[in-house]
Amino acid sequence: MRMKRKHRIYITFIVILALIYVILLFVMLEAESANPESSIRTLGDAVWYSVVTLTTVGYGDITPVTPIGHAVGIIFLLLSTGILVTLVGTLLSFLTSEGFPLMLLSLQKKKNWYYFADTGLESNTLAQQILAEDPRGIIIYGQGESSLQEKPDYPCMFINVSPERIAELKHGIGNKCKVFLMTENDIGVNPRAVNIARLPVEVYAKTASGEDTLSGNIHFFHSYDCCAREYWRQKPVSSGEHQIALIGFDNYGEALLKWAIMTNVISPEHHVTYHIFGDAGDFLHIHPGLRKVFSVWEESSEESSKEGMRMSQEENVNVNSGQINEGVPERDFLVFHGEPWSVRHDFFEEMDRIIICDDDEQNGWDIFWQMRRYYKIRGRIDLRSNRPIPGISYFGTNESIYTTEHILRTNLNQVAITMNNLYRSTHPKGSLEWNQLGDYLRQSKIAASEHLFWKIRILLENENITELTAEALVKAYEVYMEKRKEPACLERYRHIEHQRWLRFYAYYNWTYGETHNEELRKDPRLRPYEELTPEQRASRDSAWELLGELKLWSENE
Repeated sequence: MRMKRKHRIYITFIVILALIYVILLFVMLEAESANPESSIRTLGDAVWYSVVTLTTVGYGDITPVTPIGHAVGIIFLLLSTGILVTLVGTLLSFLTSEGFPLMLLSLQKKKNWYYFADTGLESNTLAQQILAEDPRGIIIYGQGESSLQEKPDYPCMFINVSPERIAELKHGIGNKCKVFLMTENDIGVNPRAVNIARLPVEVYAKTASGEDTLSGNIHFFHSYDCCAREYWRQKPVSSGEHQIALIGFDNYGEALLKWAIMTNVISPEHHVTYHIFGDAGDFLHIHPGLRKVFSVWEESSEESSKEGMRMSQEENVNVNSGQINEGVPERDFLVFHGEPWSVRHDFFEEMDRIIICDDDEQNGWDIFWQMRRYYKIRGRIDLRSNRPIPGISYFGTNESIYTTEHILRTNLNQVAITMNNLYRSTHPKGSLEWNQLGDYLRQSKIAASEHLFWKIRILLENENITELTAEALVKAYEVYMEKRKEPACLERYRHIEHQRWLRFYAYYNWTYGETHNEELRKDPRLRPYEELTPEQRASRDSAWELLGELKLWSENE
């Protein structure tokens, strides 16, 4: 609206000047044409004289001779300097303001536009990858270049205009402009993403919570989820690891625990104790269903710590080391420590892995150096860092999170989408396309796809696999088809998938019910594997048999 108002002012000003100019021309023509000695006889002569005078050229071939003509000539002379300065100023203003880049942008409407509402490390990382993958891409930053301390070293445009102006300029030509809001922009806190989504654009907004999609053209991405999924893919739990500590339980810590719960299922015999340092009150209140499949111990104060120790001794569980002793149900442990991590010197010597995942990266670095300097550490330490650090086991760099694969959903969820499409091909009635699925069902498919990495590792007996390749799918499926002939192996595979499935449903607070009920979140299979009917156990085969369908899909890609 402000831009349109400014345009109207400019147009009005130009019209008034043009009107005054025409009046002066006719006044001069009327005065001069009546004098036989005058050389200004026609309107063309008057225009020529005015142009020569206003541009300060002054040929002198035509001059006024009457007093009125001289007066008009003086006005033209006085205006000439002002007009020249105005023209030069207008040109410079056009070249240095949004006008010139907008004009250049308007000439490239058929190309792919990527508009970033703000600059920063995250925006810079994503923009560079976009340009590397899309030769027709144009990066647009919605702010002035003068506000930057360091200018990007890749082609981009700085235009201090709103997404509305960009969408108006694009005018529906070519692909829709993609708008990125790289600072946290939750729907309940900041309505900006929703307002922009009314435009003919695709909106990608960073969020700490909420669903992935609210409408057809607005997409939220969770940097914490991206980081956690990438972490467990690249640094999977080995069969020799049983004690894992997470220091920092904010957004990153919670996401890491979530995906550990969803995916770290190796075998019915392998159990892990996760020690969490940080405020977990809300997490435990939101996910009470986890107590159905995990042994959960919460330490909230010194008194409760002593009480917890007493209870643990009665249950024959050493929660300080996380060891699960004889007589305790065979399940993973979640131990939430209320005391600061720094008081546990001997404790960390027992850990197979320590994950430092504080949301405040500087605080994470402080913890890392203190732990390296003053504590006995037997296992590995993984530190969350925005930047790659030589000589340190790090994760969560901008280069690994803010990618087109994660943000634009080009590949990260491709396996989950394919799994859904394969399911729809065999269950055409009642099945939905990916974009029609609710957030819960999408998460279910995504969790199942993430565990495919573990299924392949289990079948190929290789815990170092981090990429889902066609070759690995083929080999894994062949191994599965051969080993499933052995009843013990088949039961083992079914048990593993049931464990994974149980953990997902427990995370979303489903409970046992005689019949499946979506609204009440009840399912008859929500019980220990040993209590399942033969039919219910056999239903777990489909998750492994899907490897064959994915093998065919990957071969056709």
